Amino acid sequence: MARSFHRKRSLEPNSELNVTALIDLGFALLIIFMISTPLIEKEQVMEVDLPVASPSKAQAQPDNVDIVVVNDGYRVDGNLIGEPELEQELARFASMGKPPVLSIRADADTRYQNVVRLLDLLKEYKLSKINLVTRPEE
Repeated sequence: MARSFHRKRSLEPNSELNVTALIDLGFALLIIFMISTPLIEKEQVMEVDLPVASPSKAQAQPDNVDIVVVNDGYRVDGNLIGEPELEQELARFASMGKPPVLSIRADADTRYQNVVRLLDLLKEYKLSKINLVTRPEE
């Protein structure tokens, strides 16, 4: 006589959830994060002795230059210069690959013609990145 080894099917739903696979996945992720976190922290604080290079002309370019118009000439980054020296400085700025932003300041008592001459020179050398500095009304 042949035996039958299968169970009888019950009509009741199985209310148990098999979470073994989820627990295995959670432990696997925990192990991965426990191993990778110290490596990431070590990478962020790793000290490296970088080689030294001589400064190039591209790094020495100023991003912003202050030009102050005064009655007796112009001050470029604090140095008092006359109009011929100003033209040389503007020619140097115009020859740069990326010309700096020129912040122009003028005293309220300065002759307006000096400011207009500076703006004419800027137009002549095609320097269009300018900032006319004023103070806000109080």
